[in-house]
Amino acid sequence: MDLIERALEFEKRKMKSLSTSDRVKISREAKALILDLNQIYKKKKDDKIMDIMKRLTAIKRKVEKRLKGAPLTA
Repeated sequence: MDLIERALEFEKRKMKSLSTSDRVKISREAKALILDLNQIYKKKKDDKIMDIMKRLTAIKRKVEKRLKGAPLTA
């Protein structure tokens, strides 16, 4: 379960004061993790994996929203 550990570590990473290239890297890494987790989820149907994917997707959307230049409003 090395992939799940990597995903959890990714979640804990600091996401403040990032450069544009850092945001692109984070977005790509999140996408890769989500796709890899999805392959595991298809076989096991574990709700914990789905929860991790949802949290990663939320992080990815937030980073991409900032990349596209949309203002950060709650």
